[in-house]
Amino acid sequence: MKRSMRRWLFAILTLAVIIGAGVALVVALNLRDEAPLDGSASGSELAARFTNPALIERGRYLAQAGNCMTCHTVRGGAPYAGGRPIDTPFGVVHSSNLTSDADTGLGRWSAGQFWRALHNGRSRDGRLLYPAFPYPNYTQVTREDSDAIYAYLRSLPPVAQPNRPHALRFPYDTQAALAVWRALFFRPGVFQPQAGQSEQWNRGAYLVGGLGHCNACHAGRNLLGATGAALELGGGMIAAQSWYAPSLASPAEAGVGDWPADEIVQLLKTGQSPRGIVVGPMAEVVVRSTQHLSDADLQAMAAFLKSLPPSEPRRRPAAPPASGELMKRGAVLYERHCADCHGADGQGQPHAYPPLAGNRAVTLEPPANALRIVLHGGYAPATAANPRPFGMPPFAAQLADDEIAAVVSYIRAAWGNRGSEVRSVEVVRYR
Repeated sequence: MKRSMRRWLFAILTLAVIIGAGVALVVALNLRDEAPLDGSASGSELAARFTNPALIERGRYLAQAGNCMTCHTVRGGAPYAGGRPIDTPFGVVHSSNLTSDADTGLGRWSAGQFWRALHNGRSRDGRLLYPAFPYPNYTQVTREDSDAIYAYLRSLPPVAQPNRPHALRFPYDTQAALAVWRALFFRPGVFQPQAGQSEQWNRGAYLVGGLGHCNACHAGRNLLGATGAALELGGGMIAAQSWYAPSLASPAEAGVGDWPADEIVQLLKTGQSPRGIVVGPMAEVVVRSTQHLSDADLQAMAAFLKSLPPSEPRRRPAAPPASGELMKRGAVLYERHCADCHGADGQGQPHAYPPLAGNRAVTLEPPANALRIVLHGGYAPATAANPRPFGMPPFAAQLADDEIAAVVSYIRAAWGNRGSEVRSVEVVRYR
């Protein structure tokens, strides 16, 4: 009896030690490279530095590079006042108020506390932030750039708009679960230039991996929603939006290694180039962010993207090529609804309608993007350099599921394209 009790006590103590060691490890990993705070904001601090017009203007530019307004502004709402719902596989996260309001915004934040949010993913009170705010990328931002963004946000008119609580499922709504996630997948660290690379290349890597947070979309995520390193750009589904962000390294997807740098710049600046246009979530990125960047920064991003080692697209289960009967039906639908703009030979019209023959976007696996465009329309962004782009109307109300499956299957296999058949069930998924 006593021996049995001793065994139980030993087992309980061993378990307690293991749990205690695990908790201590999680805590230690969450305190890695913790940014020191520099006190609260004071009038003299603000007057001495953070009201400098040049610093504020630089911060405005950097906030655009980070595309901050897109997530922190609801449609029709005050800029940067937060409240926009961001769907995730774990529930809904609401963006926070970044205006200078003292009670609901950043009015009482110090520059050090703002830096800690970007670098360590912690709020003013020390609570852990959810990575829907892409601090796994923003941790690379330098303190100087963080201070400039802080100065700009502090210059915004105050908007009294309380932050909305998140609506996440258990256990994802707990700080404990978030701490474990961070211990596993988050490591803070400012961008370090790579020796042997040019200043332009390093600037491009800093923008793509840090403020631009490109891999937040252009990378696959594991079951817990984590991506790989900030410069891994192998493509992935944007689950909450049902768009596929293609690989920026694969020549079969959206790799630009063989593009002239000026065409990459043109695409990011105007939303279109001789080789294609941007639509979907990327159109919003161009409108709110990249069209406002300097040509030097866009050239730097182009230099980095061109340097990515070519990779094979991820292997995905694909349907067989479309059958002859399906191709015939798709050809009839294409001639009736699509040929007037995209041409009978799928060559499109320069500066108006993109070609479909040889277009990587229409043969991607999965066919999510092609289906969403046919269902809901394809609209290039209206930019300063291209204020009136041509668009494509939606066909969701005009064509049945099997008709959309047929015409998209045809487009994916005609004129030398080698895409697989699309099934009606896939149309239902993206409708």
